[in-house]
Amino acid sequence: MLFDIYVICFLFIVGVFTGFVMVVIGLKSPLTTKEYFNACDNCNHPYKWYEMFPILSYFINCGRCRYCQKELSLFYPFLELLSGLLFSFSYMLYGFSYEMLVMMILTLLSVMIYVSDFKYYIILDKPVFLAGILVLVCKLLIFGLETFIISLCSGFLIFFFMYFIKFIGDKLFKQESLGGGDVKLSTFFGFLLGIRLSIVALIIGSFLAFPCALYSSLTNKNREIPFGPFLITGLYISFIFMEPIKDFISIIF
Repeated sequence: MLFDIYVICFLFIVGVFTGFVMVVIGLKSPLTTKEYFNACDNCNHPYKWYEMFPILSYFINCGRCRYCQKELSLFYPFLELLSGLLFSFSYMLYGFSYEMLVMMILTLLSVMIYVSDFKYYIILDKPVFLAGILVLVCKLLIFGLETFIISLCSGFLIFFFMYFIKFIGDKLFKQESLGGGDVKLSTFFGFLLGIRLSIVALIIGSFLAFPCALYSSLTNKNREIPFGPFLITGLYISFIFMEPIKDFISIIF
């Protein structure tokens, strides 16, 4: 029992700090300028190391840059805190296992996508690619070559399926209907969940995005919405509730 408490606390700390790193990557990488990585977006003043401490720095500085007083979003320390909680929850739910490792990977990838796609409408390729490689390597080492090949093929089939939908949508609406980052992210779905569960995750993500898209359309605002956060949330839900969803699918088919 005491060991579990130590592990949960340790994972919370690791989750907070790695979540902070993913927030920074999501915020700064699309800017492509290295000098921005440790500086304020508004005044470009470089931060000291103690001014970039996860969660605490936000509240110590009252949610503002201490140099230019620009208000900072509470969304980012919230994501850092959520990362820590989900890291701890992964151990509580799965113990030391493949599922625990995957849930941690999903958490960090979700944080990055939430930040970069909401702020810039961009899903960074490298984190998605790295997450896919990690999942495939884990499947190869833990479940064997057959599972690895099936997962690899599932990923590419989902990619071509989503690319076909994008192609048709672009032709019908005469504009980009689905971002390239969303299509690449769907490949990761296939690597992790296989074809049937990936379709379920995509459907859940689409349902989650529908109210936002409807509101944007009815209010005559910019109709482009960041689809990535809804997709990754659908993936997260499908992964955690994988077994009940599999049972439901088997009953239907």
